[in-house]
Amino acid sequence: MEAGLLRALAPAQILFLCVANSARSQIAEGIARSLAPAGVRVLSAGSQPAEVRPEARQVLEEIGIDASGQRAKGMDEIDLDAVDAVVTLCSDEICPFFPRPVPQLHWALPDPAAVEGAGRLEAFREVRDELRKRLASLFTR
Repeated sequence: MEAGLLRALAPAQILFLCVANSARSQIAEGIARSLAPAGVRVLSAGSQPAEVRPEARQVLEEIGIDASGQRAKGMDEIDLDAVDAVVTLCSDEICPFFPRPVPQLHWALPDPAAVEGAGRLEAFREVRDELRKRLASLFTR
C-alpha cells in the first residue's frame, strides 16, 4: 500500500511497529504526533520491546518534539482491535506480524541503533529526516 492510499483512508489510529520499539518506531511516533490531524491517535510498539534509545529522544528534541513521555511498549499493551493502520519499520530484522487485516505500509529503514561509534547519532538523524519526509506526505491533505 502506498502512503497516498493510506492517507485517503484517514485512519483514526495508526500503529508504528518494529522489533525493539526503541528507535525507528519511537521517532515515527513522535513525528507523527506532531503532524497528525486532531483526532488521530498515534502509537508505537515492538515485538521485543527494549528501552527507548537516548539518541531517539535527542534527535526528536533537535526538531522541537518532546518525547520524554514516550516509552517502549509491547504489542500486548496495545488495543489491537482499535488499530486502523500499521506502518512497519524493519529492515534487516524480521518484522512483527500484526494479527488482523488492516491497511499496512512497510518502510524498510535501517536500524540506527545498530551503528557503532562516531556515526551513530548521524544515523539517528538520517532516519529521523527520512521519517519526517514520509510522514509529512502521509498526513498532508
